[in-house]
Amino acid sequence: MISKNRISQIRKLHAKKFRDEEGLFLVEGYKCVEMLCASDFVVEEIFATENAIRENETWLKNKEITTVTAEEMSRISTMQTPPELLAIAHQRPDQEEIPDSNPVLSLDHISDPGNLGTIIRTADWFGIQHIVCSPDCVEFYNPKVIQATMGSFTHVHIHKRSLPEFLQQESAHRRILGTFLNGENIRDFSFRPNDIVVIGNESNGISDEVAKVVTNRITIPSAAQGRETAESLNAGIAAALVMFSWR
Repeated sequence: MISKNRISQIRKLHAKKFRDEEGLFLVEGYKCVEMLCASDFVVEEIFATENAIRENETWLKNKEITTVTAEEMSRISTMQTPPELLAIAHQRPDQEEIPDSNPVLSLDHISDPGNLGTIIRTADWFGIQHIVCSPDCVEFYNPKVIQATMGSFTHVHIHKRSLPEFLQQESAHRRILGTFLNGENIRDFSFRPNDIVVIGNESNGISDEVAKVVTNRITIPSAAQGRETAESLNAGIAAALVMFSWR
């Protein structure tokens, strides 16, 4: 059973303002909550239906769980089809240094939560553990981002930085690769393990300020020779194709 006051407190976490104030975020669904519990994130509270507790008895054993009804879950969830498992976790402080030998993905004003979540999930698949986001990227702890990662948010470290400043500093000891329409074909490009790859905004690409810091321009070639084609690729798809060629 969960009180009306507690429901109200949890619902506040649907909004970024309160997530920032409380330093908390929501994790919804079996896979995401299971991976959260196996990670170094600090879990504040877990809510589950009786059915979810029965079906996930093995890894939920010895955890403090608040049992809720389906109707109560629908009131605290952000999803149109409420899950049977939901957790509240503490946000992880962005204090970790990025080793010079590590590959880094850098995102310039990625605004769609689904795209950011997909990029994080794909980066996890290709072993990229650090993503640097510009301040105007969609919030990492947005519930739609967390859901789209399918648990990979626990493996990939997200850093918020001023991109021109960060990239300028990093360009002293590694290359900054930017995705453009007029760059070198990624099929022919010689990637290095510690490159930084910049993916631009869904509509406008890489900003002029960030473009000035790019040391190498790369492009994903179109096979539509001699005919009209799409103007650009979805940011998540573009990031996936570049990561495949890179890694």
